[in-house]
Amino acid sequence: MSTSVKHKTRFSGKVKKSWFPSLAPAVYGLLGLLLVSLPGCGGKSDSSPSVAQTGPVETPPPFTPTQPPPVTPPPVTPPPGPPPAEPPPPPTPPPVEPPPVTPPPVEPPPVTPPPPPPPPPEATLGKWSAVMTSVPIVQVHLHLLANGKVLSWGGPTGKPPYIWDPVTSAFSEVPAPSQLFCSGHTFLADGRLLVAGGHIMNDLGINGLGLPNTNMFDPVTGQWQALPKMAKGRWYPTNTTLPNGDILTLAGTDETGANNPIPEVWNGTAWRQLTGASLELPYYPRTFVAPDGRVFYAGELQQTQFLDVSATGSWSAGPARKFGNRDYGSAVMYEPGKIIYIGGGDPPTHSAEIIDLNQANPQWSYTENMTYARRQMNATILPTGDVLVTGGTSGSGFNDLAGAVYPAELWHPATGTWTELASNAIPRIYHSTALLLPDGRVLFTGSGDGGNSPNEENYEIYSPPYLFNGARPTITGTLPARVGYGNTKVVNTPDGAKIAKVTFIRLGSVTHAFDQSARLVRLSFSTVSTGLSVNLPSSRTVAPPGPYMLFLVNQDGVPSEGRIMILE
Repeated sequence: MSTSVKHKTRFSGKVKKSWFPSLAPAVYGLLGLLLVSLPGCGGKSDSSPSVAQTGPVETPPPFTPTQPPPVTPPPVTPPPGPPPAEPPPPPTPPPVEPPPVTPPPVEPPPVTPPPPPPPPPEATLGKWSAVMTSVPIVQVHLHLLANGKVLSWGGPTGKPPYIWDPVTSAFSEVPAPSQLFCSGHTFLADGRLLVAGGHIMNDLGINGLGLPNTNMFDPVTGQWQALPKMAKGRWYPTNTTLPNGDILTLAGTDETGANNPIPEVWNGTAWRQLTGASLELPYYPRTFVAPDGRVFYAGELQQTQFLDVSATGSWSAGPARKFGNRDYGSAVMYEPGKIIYIGGGDPPTHSAEIIDLNQANPQWSYTENMTYARRQMNATILPTGDVLVTGGTSGSGFNDLAGAVYPAELWHPATGTWTELASNAIPRIYHSTALLLPDGRVLFTGSGDGGNSPNEENYEIYSPPYLFNGARPTITGTLPARVGYGNTKVVNTPDGAKIAKVTFIRLGSVTHAFDQSARLVRLSFSTVSTGLSVNLPSSRTVAPPGPYMLFLVNQDGVPSEGRIMILE
């Protein structure tokens, strides 16, 4: 076998193309180059030995070399040079404010308003004025006159009575015909003040000797007038205005110091004795006109009495009080026929008891106790119907200065409870007096001129809590100075829709822990275009004739200023 055959045979094997079909032309080209370059392959060589041929010679197909793909020379890297200069940093762009982000709306939590501020202390305690020291006397006897001024007199010092003007605070003398100390007093139907009895100026300094004198003061003229004398003298008597306008006086001691047991009645011109009603009573009896027209004796003794003043008079027993002797306690008629008796006794009590004489079989019952035991104090009816108690002493004995009580207290008829109020500055015990003024304040004065206590020639004025609880109702226009029983009067007011009650309070006449005149009557009313149509009392036993103050009280318990009128 020739070399060519060998080469052919060497390369005639099957070549697997499946694994590089795309490279087949290049492979074949390379193989051809190899075959040419080998000895004896591809042609006759001078150096090759001669070989006799036997049979046909296979001629390989011409080989066309496949050009290899161009070879890309590697990139020429220039020699390293100096590093390029650092480019300047790019300028810092100005800050860009992001657009505002609007949060989704959030419902705020509900806002609870703060609680209202607490009321000022005056709205719950009331307020006392400074002590006014311009008083020329100890005001032992105190009266509100129909002209709005205050008449007062003191002990047996030789000083005259005085008129005090609440507007100007000025005092002016009004000398009386006789000594008025320790007399009894109340208002006549026409508004004049009737004074019965008085004090005998004994050279030996003996107390308890009473004058038989009768004096009358006219607030219109500002003058006193001496009237016919009583049958006997009276020292520490009580005067009571009767339904027909007559004046009852009872008790007290006469010119000799003996108890005067026979009541007398002033009819406008003369006195008549109730000889059928002889009864010894303690000083300054607490008496009131009852709904049936009789006079009710509420104390000081525990056993009460009814006095019929017709003909020669007669007494009949009433219901006994719960507590014993209430001497120098105070009593008021806070509604027609309804009485509260407060404190008194020795040692003093803080108890109080009430009775309703409108009932078929009236009986006394206790109401809530005061905070402080008291005697020698004053009880004053206010326009709201509440009862103010001021002063007094909690000490045993007649007039203990060390036990003086300073906080006022207020009794509420609607609940039967007491509220403690602000304290006054001066100890006011025996011979102290308190009086409701037309503006709704309370004059508190006196103490001394006896009883081994200092002479208090000064006064304080108390403003109750209702004067600090909002605007006051107002009464516009004028009201008649005199009105009749059963009359209906229009009271002009812009506050008509807010009025809760209308009260009618008889003017006060006070001494020795008892107001011999005052009582409160509630009036019915209806609203009209200009204010209120008010119905005046139709009963003389409910409202004995004389001077009264009319108050409007709104739904907050705030009263108007009072308007004075004579009921006759």
